[in-house]
Amino acid sequence: MIHEVWIPPVHRDLTAGVERVQVEAATVGATVAALDARFPGMAARLTRDGKLRPGIAVAIDGVLSSRGLRQRLNAPCEIHFVPAIAGG
Repeated sequence: MIHEVWIPPVHRDLTAGVERVQVEAATVGATVAALDARFPGMAARLTRDGKLRPGIAVAIDGVLSSRGLRQRLNAPCEIHFVPAIAGG
């Protein structure tokens, strides 16, 4: 299944400025692997120890997922990796 993945601005240095790509994957974890194959270093930015990094959330069709990398993608969807924004 093909999904549209939006790349956050903070990670676009790895994509030469590309803001969205299409990826074929069955889970969020497979999506990260496909992104890393195309844009080396992406997995290191999004994951640590087999999980999404602290401060990174994933939204599937606008809904935050609590399943992280294990989230299944059963239909074509829009995926956003959402970095936490620090402020003060």
